[in-house]
Amino acid sequence: MIAALFPGQGSQTVGMAKAFYDQNEVARAVLDEAETAFPGLLELMWQGPADALQQTAHQQPALVAAAIAALAAYRDGGGTEPDYAAGHSLGEFSAYVAAGSLGVGSAVRLVHNRGRYMQDAVPEGHGAMAAVLKTDTEHVARVCTETDGVVEIANLNAPGQTVISGETAAVAAAGERLRLEKARVVPLKVSAPFHCSLMAPAAARLEPDLANTTFAAPAFPIVGNVTADVVTEDKIRDRLVEQVTEPVRWSESVLKLYDLGVRRFVEFGSGRVLSGLVKRILSDVSDYDIITVTDPESLQEAL
Repeated sequence: MIAALFPGQGSQTVGMAKAFYDQNEVARAVLDEAETAFPGLLELMWQGPADALQQTAHQQPALVAAAIAALAAYRDGGGTEPDYAAGHSLGEFSAYVAAGSLGVGSAVRLVHNRGRYMQDAVPEGHGAMAAVLKTDTEHVARVCTETDGVVEIANLNAPGQTVISGETAAVAAAGERLRLEKARVVPLKVSAPFHCSLMAPAAARLEPDLANTTFAAPAFPIVGNVTADVVTEDKIRDRLVEQVTEPVRWSESVLKLYDLGVRRFVEFGSGRVLSGLVKRILSDVSDYDIITVTDPESLQEAL
């Protein structure tokens, strides 16, 4: 069985999806629809500048557009239809588009707003995130609990790779203690402390947007970030709201897909971040493969 995977923030690059636009009519239609929903998006994706594309409210719709364009080209080339899908953070919106539950234009508008709400939730400089490596999640969780202020686990990306998020001083204090306890801590260049309780105002603003959005029944199951399990149709909106403040359980999501019988993972969009994480998560097994579809050349390897 096949799972389609869709990346989240940090995977964007200037020029993303341009080759698909130039060479594939179906992908071009997807990107034109995204442009209609968010005028100026394609210029940002292809010309940048990089710092403008990196803005949360810009990179979220850009990544959705690039991911769905890559998937459209894959389908147009006769690629095998996914049995499941999952997306990392905002990539979960791409997963619902892939499953026919959400339209491209609706998704672009939703994640553009989502990005604005997340950016507005915490004043610039008041929040931070850091990757914690070379230690286990239990260690990280214990240090967060014992640190004053708001610092929480935001991403469980792979064994030995956890991300923390929260107030700037609290993240720094937890990071310093983790370093003293032999972990490696890498501050992340982000504009807000995503996937922690500080994002509650953003979740509250996103909730009515989702309530006013029509979701169709997905054509195939989506494994969601919040529970690392298949999301039932009646819980889609709830899970996408909760996702704003809850940690991304990516490692558990990949293991769930493997347990469901997935043996081929296909990452669609920009970059190869998820492919690298899957290899770490499934390092103890060898009966699977993972490929990325980022441009027409890599598409040929996936077909």
